[in-house]
Amino acid sequence: MTPVFAHGHLRLYLLSLLAERSMHGYELIQALGDRFGGTYIPSAGTIYPRLAKLEEDKLVTKAIDGRKTVYAITDAGRAELHARQGELDGIESGVTDSVRRLADEVRASVNVAMQSLRADLASAARDARYDSKNDARDARGEVKSERVESRVQLQQAEVALTQFRSELRTDLRQQVATGELHTETVAILTRVLYELRREVLRSLTV
Repeated sequence: MTPVFAHGHLRLYLLSLLAERSMHGYELIQALGDRFGGTYIPSAGTIYPRLAKLEEDKLVTKAIDGRKTVYAITDAGRAELHARQGELDGIESGVTDSVRRLADEVRASVNVAMQSLRADLASAARDARYDSKNDARDARGEVKSERVESRVQLQQAEVALTQFRSELRTDLRQQVATGELHTETVAILTRVLYELRREVLRSLTV
């Protein structure tokens, strides 16, 4: 699921990120990961050689800040960006398409995993019902069956939570990569999750 930049495009994209603000290598890796909604995070071996080439071409400079090396774009680097603005717009469009494609692949892989897990849970549930019938006259067997059923229900709850978290996290990361995540959205999410937890806890006491 690794997006492919055309020759020279990652180099140009790094310049565009540094045009926003100076960053050290790890921050650039994080920034790229954020642009791809967390679906693609480049390795240090991918980023640092390109930064070295940008420095060699006088498009960026680097300075030591404590234990970190901070990279900054030069006037020549900004001129390069300006001259290739149309090409950069095409790269941005390609990043958006990659985010959507990778998000679809993540959802597909999660759905396959969830289907497999649901099949296992259904099998466990059948075993639990079978054990319950066989142990109907045995008090300890009934307790055991109830515990098995509770474990099955817990697994189903965890499946639902995992799928919800995965899908919503992908949606939020994609929004950050292609637009803006508003404070109001996070506030709504926090409030609804709090209310949901309260309702679930209330059901446990019924």
